[in-house]
Amino acid sequence: MQKRSLETRQRILSSALECFALHGFNATGVAEICSTASVSKGAFYHHFPSKQAVFLALLQDWLQNIDNQLEASRQQGSSIPQVLQSMSELMSTVFAQARGHLPMFLEFWAQANRDVQVWQTLIDPYRRYQDYFSILIQQGISEGSFKPVDPDLAARMLVSIALGLLLQSLLDPQGAEWDQVSRQSISFFLSGLSK
Repeated sequence: MQKRSLETRQRILSSALECFALHGFNATGVAEICSTASVSKGAFYHHFPSKQAVFLALLQDWLQNIDNQLEASRQQGSSIPQVLQSMSELMSTVFAQARGHLPMFLEFWAQANRDVQVWQTLIDPYRRYQDYFSILIQQGISEGSFKPVDPDLAARMLVSIALGLLLQSLLDPQGAEWDQVSRQSISFFLSGLSK
């Protein structure tokens, strides 16, 4: 029974992702998500109290996946520059997951502008990533790998690089080898920090 419930929840999420990406959040109704997922409205409301809850679950699932991959990358280096370079490899996975979902990302950002709860869900991880990278950069300074710099500013720059590359890869997927550009960008960034 538990397995079937999880499968139903996943079908709802997958269908909602498809519908939101095709038609946008406002133009998509619960009935359309249910029809696409081949579930009843009762099944929908058993798993999610509202359309917004599905929308937020999609965002949170995506961010949780990134968090898990960051933590796995954290274990792959002996020095902070190696850890950050290892994390740049994660961008290829992020690009692959995001490919074909530009409308959904734009929908997240558009909804964040209209809905405080969506904005909070988006801004919390952004701030968490800045704090996370600020701590890593401070550790790099302490271990002697990096010059003494403002770790908060460096973390903001690093997050900006990642977000900028993600947006560019979504807007112009054929414009560059984004995996390679990501690795080169992080290397370039790290060379500016290195002693």
